[in-house]
Amino acid sequence: MKRPPPPLLALAAGFAQRPLATSAQPPPSAARAVVATAIAGASIGMAAASARQFRRLGTTVEPFDPSRATALVTTGVNAVSRNPMYVGMAGLLVANAMRLGSWAALLPVAAFTVVIDRVQIAAEEPALLANFGAEYDAYRASVPRWLDPRSVASARQALR
Repeated sequence: MKRPPPPLLALAAGFAQRPLATSAQPPPSAARAVVATAIAGASIGMAAASARQFRRLGTTVEPFDPSRATALVTTGVNAVSRNPMYVGMAGLLVANAMRLGSWAALLPVAAFTVVIDRVQIAAEEPALLANFGAEYDAYRASVPRWLDPRSVASARQALR
């Protein structure tokens, strides 16, 4: 089965958020705009840092043929989440929902997350296990797929 590109799924989810936000919503307050901007910045930073690490190690960021991966990236933001690029995309959607001021705008975030988790990642993980064996299995056992408060706290401590 051919899967749509994750960035295209995130873009579709972003477009789906707008009609879900009530038209009576006031413009974002300064505080809401700051929080939305901070979430968006952190999300972009996380995804970009991971992509840079993949390129630095000379491995593919292309999600459709994970068997082409030549290096297992386990450091940096990949020590906090096994899928920081997807976390970054989901974070951008959360930031947009915050900007829109709509709880209903979180529904496409949930849909995006479920599709990525159940379709995209489910196809990637067996290929990575076949490529990297026990090394990937150990990584998978120690780093959460998405985000986990313990991994975020340990990453924060490592930066101090």
